[in-house]
Amino acid sequence: MTMRILGIETSCDECAAAIVDDGSHIVSNIVATQIAHHAEWDGVVPEIASRLHVEWIQDVVNRALLEAGCGMDGVDGIAVTARPGLAGSLLVGISFAKALAWATGKPLVGVNHILAHLYAPLLAGDIPYPFIGLIVSGGHTLICRADGFDDIHILGTTIDDAVGEAFDKVAKHYSLGYPGGIAIDRLARNGDSRACRFPIPKLDKGDHRYDMSYSGLKTAAIRQLDAFWDNSYPRSDENLAAAFEKAAVDILVSRLTRAIDDTGIRTVVVGGGVAANTYLRSQLTGRADMQVVFPPLALCGDNGAMVAGIGFRMMQRGDRDDMTLNASPRVSSFKRGR
Repeated sequence: MTMRILGIETSCDECAAAIVDDGSHIVSNIVATQIAHHAEWDGVVPEIASRLHVEWIQDVVNRALLEAGCGMDGVDGIAVTARPGLAGSLLVGISFAKALAWATGKPLVGVNHILAHLYAPLLAGDIPYPFIGLIVSGGHTLICRADGFDDIHILGTTIDDAVGEAFDKVAKHYSLGYPGGIAIDRLARNGDSRACRFPIPKLDKGDHRYDMSYSGLKTAAIRQLDAFWDNSYPRSDENLAAAFEKAAVDILVSRLTRAIDDTGIRTVVVGGGVAANTYLRSQLTGRADMQVVFPPLALCGDNGAMVAGIGFRMMQRGDRDDMTLNASPRVSSFKRGR
């Protein structure tokens, strides 16, 4: 018998809802983006984000139900992102989901946003465990071994900035566009990465074998560009974007390759907003030493389908939350070795 789950996502600046059957079949997937409302500041303003969620969430959920051709009577459970994220944004989604669950008598479960990103590629088809997970977004960058949908062991993570954060800050400094990751990706397609040789951090020893660092790369691009630029190339936005993108992605690929070699696990699942990056996809697709699964582009960013999908797995296991469900802006368990 089919289990139909409504997924609600409001962890940052996307107001999203989706209907998913049995954790794999997307019936509807609505994402209301706030990009235009934050573009003036070249970054997400938390107060604006939470206020827009309040204004939009009922319509977004109604649209997801309408597109699925059902009302709440056709939904078997509600899954909502509860952690991590912006506190105000999370609380809007959680409060709405709890009220909806209380009014309809539907079961409720709170979802971990990061695990949901790792689940997104599984919406396109089954992937056998174990696999190596690569989570790349504006807030998180980590490599893990996944033995189940919520059973992961962190191998490496960033010791400072997340990769998406580095993209955003460099783009903001040079006024390349917003969102920064998309702007750099677009410019880099017409640039030459040889124009600038950015330094790659050396984290080769001890506990840092799979760890990454982006603070130094970000500083080099913003404060020390003259030291690394090859003046035989034009100093264009396109060349800067291509060089920075290559350095940032090469850090990821080098640590991921180590994890593949050391564990012997050849299947890699990528999730998060940076999973849409053109150069990252080109570097990992078609390699003989690993089988890489990316989510569809529509599921790289924050969305309700990934929340509904993993929510199904949790409810299938018997997980339920009550009206005490609350927001957790940070998740302390995402540390290396856990």
